[in-house]
Amino acid sequence: MDIKKHLIITGNSNVSWKDAIVKAIAEASKTIDYLSEVKILDQRASIDGDKILEYFVDLDISFTLDLDRKKNQGGAQNESNGN
Repeated sequence: MDIKKHLIITGNSNVSWKDAIVKAIAEASKTIDYLSEVKILDQRASIDGDKILEYFVDLDISFTLDLDRKKNQGGAQNESNGN
């Protein structure tokens, strides 16, 4: 059985909304394993007159929980404690 967890993150870019999405996913993947889906929740931009200065995206990213990780870590801890 797969269990997924969701996180809401905000990405930004000076280039485009697409670039903000790509950069946010790349950054999240550095610290979160098993990323599986992304949903774009909102897009906005800061402007100065008629010029877009920065693009922002709010993303709902999901990842699959590694249900075996705790079991494997628990076994390693017991061995190191001499149990």
